[in-house]
Amino acid sequence: MIMRQQNNKLEVWLRGSLDDIPVLLQPVAHALLQAREEISDLLADLPQELLWEKPAGLASPAFHLQHISGVLNRLFTYAEGNQLNKDQLLLLQSEGNPSLGDNTKIELFENLSRQIDICLDQLRDTDTNLLTARREVGRAKLPSTMIGLYVHAAEHTMRHTGQLLVTIRILTENINDDTDATLIT
Repeated sequence: MIMRQQNNKLEVWLRGSLDDIPVLLQPVAHALLQAREEISDLLADLPQELLWEKPAGLASPAFHLQHISGVLNRLFTYAEGNQLNKDQLLLLQSEGNPSLGDNTKIELFENLSRQIDICLDQLRDTDTNLLTARREVGRAKLPSTMIGLYVHAAEHTMRHTGQLLVTIRILTENINDDTDATLIT
């Protein structure tokens, strides 16, 4: 469910530690929870008919929602020491395509929220002694570490949350500008 956050609510990282998340992974969990709250708030103002719009050639809000969920799934898979399976590769190729089936902002947000919950569960279960363990990314098996993948997942999520904010502002400002222009004429 998409809900508007209270304006006076502290950012997640300022609300204290999360008892069930290892201390070294708290910043990752805080970022994922913060993104979920901000995205929920952003989507509250977005009319459904603008979900797949690409203002000025930017990625659509729907793409960002699909992409954040997909990136989290992929990076957390690599963090576990696994490579992507066929279904994950197909989803990657389909990001930004409304034919995936999740065509409403509520469906896309619920999918993202579920993925964040899955990530938080993985963080809870992470053996912190393995955070510097080598991990391989992609078919090229590029080198990384478990903690590198977790941190990048948090950073990438927040980057796309910011891009989503800008895209939604552009889309909703155009609506407000059109309404104002109609009222003036």
